Amino acid sequence: MRRFVIGDIHGAYKALIQCLERVQFDYNADLLICLGDVCDGWPETREAVDELLKIKNLIFILGNHDYWTLEYAKTDARNPTWLRSGGDNTLKSYNDVIPEDHIALFENAELYFELDGKLFVHAGIEIGIPIEKQGPDVFLWDRSLFREAIAQYEAGINEKLTPFTETYIGHSPIHSMGYTRPILAGDVWLMDTGAGWDGVLSLLDIDSKEVYCSDHVNTLYPPDSGRQRF
Repeated sequence: MRRFVIGDIHGAYKALIQCLERVQFDYNADLLICLGDVCDGWPETREAVDELLKIKNLIFILGNHDYWTLEYAKTDARNPTWLRSGGDNTLKSYNDVIPEDHIALFENAELYFELDGKLFVHAGIEIGIPIEKQGPDVFLWDRSLFREAIAQYEAGINEKLTPFTETYIGHSPIHSMGYTRPILAGDVWLMDTGAGWDGVLSLLDIDSKEVYCSDHVNTLYPPDSGRQRF
């Protein structure tokens, strides 16, 4: 079994397909850990989720945008912040009706996942606090680990930040800082390379550390595709 992790997809189904094709992903044998935020942004959230559901060995970690989508699915509440943050395109992709198997994916999503001493989480964790004492607000939203990791990386410092051998996070895009591929900052992999904007979607082989990227996502969709800022 090959083992991969992928960053925030944000409705960019075409970018997801490119990454899977470029690695010749085996839907029945390979493992994919998705760091969350498959929803919101580009116009093909439904198609992206359908593709993920084809993968036999999928670990799906809940992102804050997935949480907003699940909140709508369970309550029919249209959070204005969510709608302004890409949710309107998600609703359009579903024609306002989210299938039960998609709801189940979000409901059963992991808040974080540990594998061979490695941690996979959407936004991050608070440094110095046992993970079992932290909660969803941290795992889905907190950027303190990201800020510490990127500051250390840009200062040329290579110090361990977490109690795990490696930690993989999404949520905080690095393409606007000039990084077009995931970077390793200390023991923290920063995986969000801006697929929700004009960056790329990145998939990484957990064992070999080979990286496979999509084309710049804005080149995959026409200018009138309706992508939303968030």
